[in-house]
Amino acid sequence: MERGENLFEQSASGLRRAEAPLPARMRPRTLDEFVGQDHVVGPGTLLRAAIEAGAPPSCILCGPAGTGKTTLARLMANYTSAEFVQLSAVATNVAEVRRLIDDARHRLTHFGRRTVVFLDEIHRFNRAQQDVLLPAVEDGTVILVGATTENPSFALTSALLSRCRLYKLEPLGERELTILVERALADAERGLGHLKPALTTDALSHLVRAADGDARVALSALEMAVRAVGPDATGVRTVTLPVVAEALQRRALRYDREGDQHYDTISAFIKSLRGSDPDAALYWLARMIQAGEDPRFIARRMIIAASEDVGNADPRALMVAVAAYQAAELVGWPEARLPLAQAAAYIATAPKSNAALGIDRALANVRAEPAGEVPVHLRSSAYPEEGRRREDASGTATAAGGSAERRYLYPHDYVGHHVGQQYLPAGKRRGCYYVPSDQGYEATLRERLLRWWPELRSQQGREGPRAKGK
Repeated sequence: MERGENLFEQSASGLRRAEAPLPARMRPRTLDEFVGQDHVVGPGTLLRAAIEAGAPPSCILCGPAGTGKTTLARLMANYTSAEFVQLSAVATNVAEVRRLIDDARHRLTHFGRRTVVFLDEIHRFNRAQQDVLLPAVEDGTVILVGATTENPSFALTSALLSRCRLYKLEPLGERELTILVERALADAERGLGHLKPALTTDALSHLVRAADGDARVALSALEMAVRAVGPDATGVRTVTLPVVAEALQRRALRYDREGDQHYDTISAFIKSLRGSDPDAALYWLARMIQAGEDPRFIARRMIIAASEDVGNADPRALMVAVAAYQAAELVGWPEARLPLAQAAAYIATAPKSNAALGIDRALANVRAEPAGEVPVHLRSSAYPEEGRRREDASGTATAAGGSAERRYLYPHDYVGHHVGQQYLPAGKRRGCYYVPSDQGYEATLRERLLRWWPELRSQQGREGPRAKGK
């Protein structure tokens, strides 16, 4: 837990300013020093006006790491002259939250001082822990600032969300990261200016690109690089591209296997397969491989894509995807990259059809409309005696006490192994569910269906884009 005194003189770990890492030392002290997120706290925004007026609202800040969530919470406390208490949802229990609220209430009642509670990784709070916060947030005992890298709509209860404003912070751009890096290089008091550092142009460009929108990554790598270089005869430390690259090492991708980046990346991968772009598919596959994604998860999604987006336009796509799953499970990383890449390239370049989604139309029909009776001639013959159908001498099936109906016609007894008869319940129209495209092998299936069921020709074009395989 971190108290509010000397906010910018002491880091969360208790280190004095000179000992703290560069990102902590360079933390903005005013809103004018805050870089980026103009849509949230830029000039003229409501949140900025509220902070400057000393009345910030309880809010949830969501966005990737290194975009300013903690800094913004500190600024709220600083402008409000409030006690600043920092908690991590990972290491906090309900009892601690109750004590915190009691302390905040005592502080407000006896000293007139408000409390800003910064709760990092708030998405890790369970429902009971979130519920404990509700009364204190609602009556203003605490100003809650929650930080999360997840989608708050999924991670937080609706009750807590309704009592907080939601602000989405975006990854910092290269221009904004350049400002932060150059500020740290020039600042002799809090930054690295006293070391006389100088970054080459290509080193600076690589640093802000590789930081991937994360200010903490950029400043941490910068400090390591500057301190690793000795001064020349004039005392200047020249940092070159190889030094920056070594300081960064392998860039940790912004990818959380249980968070938004996980879902965004797999979504981009699937949409690239659907869009028939094998290069994009392999790129997103590489992103997932580099981040250590489970190869079985990737393969499962390709199996779905093989049915949903290729289907019978190329039935082999499903076989390739299933084989890739089995191969990846057998060999594991790093060899699994090969069958996964093979399957991704095959699915991306296969002809496309989403006709398998006809099952969704059928399901919607089943849910929305009364269930039709199974036609008598399609029913099982294994009924109890009193309900069993019997055939008369003319070959018709007669329900006990009912009218005669046509018997089941065995398709293999007919030319072409096909015979027209009623298969759907009464009132259901053929051609509503499976609408084959004109792509790949499915074009052959389409012609076959039109030959078997001539009435489908009158429905050509009536099904809209699906009939065209889109």
